[in-house]
Amino acid sequence: MTFCLTMKVKDGLVGLADTMITSGTSCSTATKVIIPVTTGHHTFYIMSSGLRSLRDKAVTYFQEVIDEETSNYNKLYKAVNAFAKQLRRVAHEDKMYLKESNLAFNIHTLVAGQLEDDTEHKLYLLYPEGNWIEVGNSSPYAIIGNSGFGKPTLNMSLRYESSMEFALKVGFLAFNATKLSATDVNYPLDVVLYKKDSYKIVSHRFKRDDLNKYVKLWKKSILTTINELPDEWMKTVFERLN
Repeated sequence: MTFCLTMKVKDGLVGLADTMITSGTSCSTATKVIIPVTTGHHTFYIMSSGLRSLRDKAVTYFQEVIDEETSNYNKLYKAVNAFAKQLRRVAHEDKMYLKESNLAFNIHTLVAGQLEDDTEHKLYLLYPEGNWIEVGNSSPYAIIGNSGFGKPTLNMSLRYESSMEFALKVGFLAFNATKLSATDVNYPLDVVLYKKDSYKIVSHRFKRDDLNKYVKLWKKSILTTINELPDEWMKTVFERLN
């Protein structure tokens, strides 16, 4: 499984992805964030969940297309369509053989960034079939892979008007909730930032030791808040124990 999250707030994009790769009983570390080599005002990144071999093949095909046709992509949705085409190509080549081995063609993809004619930064969620949706401002994030454990934190806290700094905090807490609940999500944690209209992506890898003190602080804050929660509403039921 995996954890890949991108949040779209008013000032830019904030992405987080774990790096744990499982193959049978073995585990390794590898990035799940791809920043295609482009030129000029063509700035975006790709996150994916699912079989790594399928992702790598689709990205390789896509990079070849970009090398030849970068000038054709003046809006991000056009690049998303081009990647979808390569995803379908991989499905055509490999899907039958995967089925014979009881494996699913399960690639989900996040594509985020801004091209020269985009009026703002964009975020798209691409499904294995090659169809996609654009993530809007009312629910300003998309998460793929092990998605259920982090959603409560995101839904309660994140808004389109949130700052990028706040979004990174919330995204980290969503990752932490997922890591605590799932055995196939783990450090190191890759973080990607894109500021609106900058056409520059910044990435950084955090290790467990970099963030462990903040995990402990968060746990302490939760316990304090639980203990401070009023308990008058519980009296009705606890009185029945006497």
